Amino acid sequence: MERLGEVFVQVADTLVSDFDLIEFLQMVTAHTSELIDAQAAGLLLAGQDGGLQLMAASDERAEMLELFQVQAHEGPCQDCYREGKPVLVADLSVAGARWPRFTRHAVSAGYRSVHAFPLRLRDQVIGALNMFGRDVGGMATSDIRVVQALADVATIGLLQERAIHRGEVLTEQLQAALTTRIVIEQAKGVLAQIHGTTPDQAFERLRAYCRSHGARLSVIASTVVADPARLPELTRPMP
Repeated sequence: MERLGEVFVQVADTLVSDFDLIEFLQMVTAHTSELIDAQAAGLLLAGQDGGLQLMAASDERAEMLELFQVQAHEGPCQDCYREGKPVLVADLSVAGARWPRFTRHAVSAGYRSVHAFPLRLRDQVIGALNMFGRDVGGMATSDIRVVQALADVATIGLLQERAIHRGEVLTEQLQAALTTRIVIEQAKGVLAQIHGTTPDQAFERLRAYCRSHGARLSVIASTVVADPARLPELTRPMP
């Protein structure tokens, strides 16, 4: 129980410090494998195309097996991701009909049992966490709860990071739009003063120039404000 508490503290510390996705996922797989004494662990995340991609593995053999799952579109992680619920196989020797190629590779690698847990938040599933065992046998109910809890925490951390990134992008877009709007207002003022018109008339002149020259409004507005002499057709006072 003390070790479990330490793991959750480390996970929380990673989430609130400088976030490194690969380091975080590698830590989740390593700690999960240690906690339940699994032979190996691997973690797959869904990409933008919906297909699973290998993100972390506790050792090279698990990494190769997870890569095979990705390439063959077959295995416990694939089913776990599609169904959104744990896939528990206590004896891989009876799974040949379900995953013929994966089972053959897993047994050849020395594994005898496999358990996959979804990375999910309510109805959203973003990946799967795979646990490999060297011996035949199911997982204790307490271990199942621990692994799913770690998978849930990892999911929340990943979704939080994605939300923050999307928020940062949105903020940058909004800031860019605001800056552009300010420049356009300044250009309207410059043109209104040059031509002795209203700001609305100046804006129509600016927009008409952009349309006739196939130019972006923001670019022409910036030029009007910074160096109006570069646009004599637009900024030269009418006689």
